[in-house]
Amino acid sequence: METDIIIIGSGIGGLSCASLLAKYGFQVTVCESHSIPGGAAHSFQYKGYHFDSGPSLYSGLSYSPSPNPLKQVLDAIEEDLSWVTYDTWGCCLPEGNFDTSVGADQFCQVLETLRGKEALTQWRNLQHLMQPLKDAAIAIPPATLRLDLGALITVGQFFPSLLPHAPQMFKLTGAFSDIIEGTITDPFIRNWLDLLCFLLSGLPAKGTLGAEVAFMFADWYRPGVKLDYPIGGSGAIVEALVRGLEKYGGELLLNAHVEQILVENKRAVGIQLHNGKQIRAKKAVVSNASVWDTLKMIPDGAISNSYRQQRQNTPQCDSFMHFHLGIDGTNIPFDLACHYIVVNDWEKGITAPQNVILISIPSVLDPNLAPPGKHVIHAYTPGNEPYHLWQGLDRRSPEYETLKQQRSQAVWKALERVIPDIRSRCEVTLIGTPLTHERFLRRDQGTYGPAIAAGKGFFPGGTTPLRGLWCCGDSTFPGIGLPAVAASGMIVANTFAPISKHLSMLKNIQLI
Repeated sequence: METDIIIIGSGIGGLSCASLLAKYGFQVTVCESHSIPGGAAHSFQYKGYHFDSGPSLYSGLSYSPSPNPLKQVLDAIEEDLSWVTYDTWGCCLPEGNFDTSVGADQFCQVLETLRGKEALTQWRNLQHLMQPLKDAAIAIPPATLRLDLGALITVGQFFPSLLPHAPQMFKLTGAFSDIIEGTITDPFIRNWLDLLCFLLSGLPAKGTLGAEVAFMFADWYRPGVKLDYPIGGSGAIVEALVRGLEKYGGELLLNAHVEQILVENKRAVGIQLHNGKQIRAKKAVVSNASVWDTLKMIPDGAISNSYRQQRQNTPQCDSFMHFHLGIDGTNIPFDLACHYIVVNDWEKGITAPQNVILISIPSVLDPNLAPPGKHVIHAYTPGNEPYHLWQGLDRRSPEYETLKQQRSQAVWKALERVIPDIRSRCEVTLIGTPLTHERFLRRDQGTYGPAIAAGKGFFPGGTTPLRGLWCCGDSTFPGIGLPAVAASGMIVANTFAPISKHLSMLKNIQLI
């Protein structure tokens, strides 16, 4: 079998790259190890419940033109889906339980109640400080980027509007903690910003790029902003990308685990599947696997030992505990929010194991995700469950079950802060561990992704020293989540496209 470009992995980054390449006219084949496409964003059904396996918070996807790279990909491949919008979620913090909202002013009301006018003044000062940084962060749409000299033309369309933001660019490449130094002294605001940074990058403010936070401020703290949820769950986004891929002639192969990248004359020329089948690539192989898993597929001698070791040593975020619950939703004596953020103890540090727990109840927004009168819940520890506690355990052993029961208690307690009688309401209880995460997503040590701290390293982008091998996904672009991986896939796809087709795409999605 022969194709133009092979994509390893059908995560959002890989599907974004593949569908856009197909739109550009390339013959594309996506090889997915799992029986379901979507990677960490896949959905699955069980006993009438529709579960999201990963992402639960979406924004900038229900309107166009949008600064969200995933929306730019969907617009480029002319695929859309239905969204429900909302603006409020619940917080269960050491200070107490309360609701908060996106938007320019909503958080100010909560802050004044919790901390008083001095804290409110500091937040207002921060908003003023972030305004030029927000503008700078979205001054160049990710859809314009490519990894060759053609970027001088595609990005050049924005040079005139970019010039006023030039003084802010240096700040965006440093740690966010440097930006707020001297402006924010209130301990609650600093903790809150650490929490937001952790959700963006897996690191606190001192390790998170200013650009990531500026992009979030541009999206969340503006007048009239809404959050989005896709009707049908995260699987609806995956289905839209797959439709785009196949509409333009691309192919998705499921249960197609890539065992090795084929290298001839110091060039990647294809892949070999676990079953021995080979697929040749006339132009390139693009890996959407993590950096650690990509290295496992590259034959010895194809890249230098120094490069292999350098990339192997990329620091990792921790893994997950996942709860997928189907519950009886009758007679709950209060209105549920779609999302809750639980923080147990600020003093432990925001990245401490199981200190932050996220709860998503998407059936609040899309009742069709659960049977009538029921709710579907996804609760998880977002990249703060240590893998080493589980390493080497047999998933069928009593030791594994004992540890699973012990480590799940923190999530149960978080759920009980939202729904006190949650355990008695459960009709479906599926609990996953880092070994589950590692097994189903083929991610080294079940990791959330790279933990490259601002100022201590750079994300390498989509290029590699092996000719013909490119990479996309969360190991190549700063930030954790759908916008970052979609941007990474789009940038690689743009690099293969003729300049004329790239410019045409930008015009079609109303960016130029």
